[in-house]
Amino acid sequence: MVSANREMAVYCFDTLVAHYNSEQAPPPGFEEGQHPLFVTWKKAINGAEPRLRGCIGTLEARCIINGFRDYALTSALRDRRFPPIQAKELPFLECTVSILTDYEPALDYLDWEVGKHGLIIEFTDPDYNTRRSATYLPEVAAHEGWTKLETIDSLMRKAGYNGAISESLRNRLHITRYQSTLYTMHYRDYASYVKMTRGDSLLINGAKPIH
Repeated sequence: MVSANREMAVYCFDTLVAHYNSEQAPPPGFEEGQHPLFVTWKKAINGAEPRLRGCIGTLEARCIINGFRDYALTSALRDRRFPPIQAKELPFLECTVSILTDYEPALDYLDWEVGKHGLIIEFTDPDYNTRRSATYLPEVAAHEGWTKLETIDSLMRKAGYNGAISESLRNRLHITRYQSTLYTMHYRDYASYVKMTRGDSLLINGAKPIH
């Protein structure tokens, strides 16, 4: 099984830096494969808790080289919840790459473990008779300190449901649980990696030089 690793996070940073410099990113240092994946960008300033700046991926298996390249940019620049990440923010960023595994149906909305399972919920909105769906990666509920019930209700809101949440509606959810491997890299570690492996100091258009 392929696990998320340092080279995948490096490739996501390479892709974003290349975008700002209007260049081609260096080739990735990991093998091709087919997996569902996500790219998450967070920003931390002055030692504060990192705040989400973008998170987008795919729940369907796809080629991971193109996948990480595409979602590194999509999550950084086109997550509709946030303004696009600017080059000057790079020194404050951390990137988490996730490879999703072990998809299986949950018996009910409580049949999963906080910190171990990610969730995909699907249901019919009783007010509009429309299908809704949403997902949280495995680390989200634990990071937020949510109970299982709070996680499920938050996911329903994330899916766009604004009506009353009842026990009967929760029991009608179709839930798929999954697991993931992930790797997180801060920009300073990426800059050190580039200098160590390529002998380069990073120069980025629109950002201060990093040495």
